[in-house]
Parts: sequence; structure tokens; C-alpha cells
Amino acid sequence: MPPQRTLRAQRSVIPGFGLTMGLTVLWLSLIVLIPLAALFLKTAELPLERIVTILTNPRTLNALKLSFGLSLAAAAINLVFGALIVWALVRYEFPGRRLLDALVDIPFALPTAVAGIALTNLYAENGWIGSLLAPFDIKVAFTPLGILVALVFIGLPFVVRTVQPVMEDLDAELEEAAATLGAGRWTTIRRVVLPAVLPAFLTGFALAFARAVGEYGSVIFIAGNLPNVSEIAPLLIVIRLEEFRYADATTIACAMLVASFALLFLINLLQRWSQSRTGRSA
Repeated sequence: MPPQRTLRAQRSVIPGFGLTMGLTVLWLSLIVLIPLAALFLKTAELPLERIVTILTNPRTLNALKLSFGLSLAAAAINLVFGALIVWALVRYEFPGRRLLDALVDIPFALPTAVAGIALTNLYAENGWIGSLLAPFDIKVAFTPLGILVALVFIGLPFVVRTVQPVMEDLDAELEEAAATLGAGRWTTIRRVVLPAVLPAFLTGFALAFARAVGEYGSVIFIAGNLPNVSEIAPLLIVIRLEEFRYADATTIACAMLVASFALLFLINLLQRWSQSRTGRSA
């Protein structure tokens, strides 16, 4: 087919590419690019020695390690249990299925401060679950474990709502055909189900991780906020702003931004690799 004919065939029947593209670039610039550029320019005014001093401060390093480490752990936990929830919702009919499906969205709608207060009351030593764990010397509230619980709570819907449509589109007859051909349960999951949903898993993991890294409202109530112990990086940024140490705040924010972008870029590469192998998209 001649090149001109191919281009004419790909052109949309509804005109307006120039207008929509211009508005897209303008809106993304106003909402995303300009604020981020201002943040980097503010940090770039600092001498390199000052930036290194801020980032190598033990309190800063501990806050960054806590935020990113627990965010990755929470996203991994949500990946496992989110997959189980999706499987139950998609593959089985049972009483209360619609109610269970609606409950998944509660962390989306619930204000983060309300979620933090509820989790703190629940997991404090005199709370319903905290009192059961206290005899085993397990403390959740006001410890890093409490932060993990809060991050799992707010990240679960991102995995479920990303994987669920892909699982619904996956025909159950493929699993039955694999079983008919002699494949066991594990083989069917590994060779039929997993390759189809892997891109969606990676997308859900990335969304849950990104949401957890920036979470603030629900964490500060249950974390205890002890420096070098249970103080997350977003809280440290707020503390530096309240102390009028704007250079420290912008430098920590830039470090979080760069680290988050690097991790999300890596996950995106893995997602594209998975899509190229399976021919499916999330």
C-alpha cells in the first residue's frame, strides 16, 4: 500500500488534532511540568555541597528509606492479596459478591485523615485488633508496622481495579481447555493466566507504589512520627517547611521525585517487555 494512502487511512474522521494536542500540552505544562520545573530550579540554586549535606543527613536518609521501603513492601502485599480478591470476584458467584466488590473502593472515597484515625483506633494497644496482638508483644500503631498497614489500606484498590477488567476479559474456557489437555492447576496459572494478566499486575503495582510514596494523611496518625524510627519523608518535608528551611524541603522533595521516577520507569520497562511477550496491554 502506498505511504500516502496509509496516512489517509489512519486519519481520524473527527478533526481537531491540533486543538486537542495544544490543550493537552498546555494543561500538562500548567499542572505538572511547570510546578516540577520550579521545584528543580529552586533546588538547583543551592551549592552541591549543601545538597549533599541535606541528603546525607541521617534523619533524611532514614525517612527516605522508610518511605520507599515500606511503599514497595505495601505494593507487593497488595499485589498478592489484590490478585486473590480479583480471582474471587471474577471467577465465582456467591452471596454478597457485589457488596464485597463495592468495599474495595472505600479507600478511594474515604478521606485519608479518617482512614488514619480509624486504623489507629483499631490497631492501638487498647483497640479491637491491637488488644489481640498485645499479648504476643506485637505493636502495630505508632511503629513502622502501622505505616505498612496504612499504605496497604490505601493501595489495595489500585491493584484490584487495574487487574479486574483484564481478568474479566480472560475467557475461562482457556483454563478449561488447558485442564482438558492435561495441565495441572499450577501449570494453568503459570502458562495461561499469569502471562495474560502480568502487564496489568505491573501497572497495578506501579500505581499502588506511587500512591504509597506520596501518602501523608493516613500515615501521620498511626506512625508515631518518631525521627529516625517512624518518620516518613513527606512528613519530614512538612516539618522542614514549618521550620522555614525551604532549601531542605525542596531538596528532599526532589530526591523523592527522582527516585520515584526511576522506579516507575523501571516498572514501565518491565511492563512493556511483558506486553511484547504476551501481546496484551493493561
